[in-house]
Amino acid sequence: MKTMILNDYGPDAAFTPAETERPSVKPGHVLVRVKATSVNTVDTMIRDMGKDLPLSPDLPAILGMDFAGIVEEVGEGVAGFAVGDEVYGCAGGLADLQGALAEYMLADARLIAPKPTSLSMREAAALPLVGITAWEGLHRAGVGRDQKVLVQGGAGGVGHLAVQLARHLEAEVWSTGTGEAKLAAIEKFGATPIDYQAETVEAYVAAHTGGAGFDVVFDTVGGENMTNSFAAAALNAQVVSTVALLALDLSPAHFKGLSLHVVFMLLPMLHDVGREAHGAILADLAKLVDAGAVKPLLDEQRFGLAEVGDAYARLKSGEAMGKVVVEV
Repeated sequence: MKTMILNDYGPDAAFTPAETERPSVKPGHVLVRVKATSVNTVDTMIRDMGKDLPLSPDLPAILGMDFAGIVEEVGEGVAGFAVGDEVYGCAGGLADLQGALAEYMLADARLIAPKPTSLSMREAAALPLVGITAWEGLHRAGVGRDQKVLVQGGAGGVGHLAVQLARHLEAEVWSTGTGEAKLAAIEKFGATPIDYQAETVEAYVAAHTGGAGFDVVFDTVGGENMTNSFAAAALNAQVVSTVALLALDLSPAHFKGLSLHVVFMLLPMLHDVGREAHGAILADLAKLVDAGAVKPLLDEQRFGLAEVGDAYARLKSGEAMGKVVVEV
């Protein structure tokens, strides 16, 4: 089968076309003919940092976590899937799990779900990792009706889905971004846009919450921006982070009594614990998509399998709006 392989790690490491053996189906798994895969920040981190990350696969490596495709073979003990089914999921590209930058991949049936019927393969491939992350973060924070929710980075991969899902949960939603296109996208998805370059945290907290702060802050930006999330949060609020890889003074969180939730959705894949929860989330997410409550945002540039290096560069450039997808 055709693949794009990494033979080295590092920021300048190139993806190389290669022919490899097609995986054999095994119990509890399905063999999927991959049609599309999306690029996530964690994918670029694996390529750039290699074995400095404990989740990086051994070389030569086939990366790519998200996919949409068609079931080619069904392993023993698998129920609910048949040959020819269109599915999507996040099931490889780390540790000892082969990724989706290939014609075929083996996927644990617990990690996948039927693809939303209203989406193309390209659109569906944009959803799994970011959709599960947004879903888990909002539910761990207990988001519900009439809560004031701030999503930091609402035009990004996780952010644009967090905005839509929070709206579905009947919260009032605001979201930070900058630039006319990103602010317009945030508004289109149902949130009140906040230009973080034009307004200080104190100014927008005063304008939108009367100075009280937001009940939930979902920080998809992470890093040093966490201090802004603490500043924007109300007393006893919930703060969700998807990027908590930093040393940080938690004094502001202490004096507000904040609860911090770190979402790392790769844990079921890495440790084979609770994988069925991801399949269930994806099944529910597909229903919301088909009901018109959620829509993925895709970057305007398109890439084929041979152009995966360009797709990674596009995501790292910071110029992409929405998910960068590679069609296989």
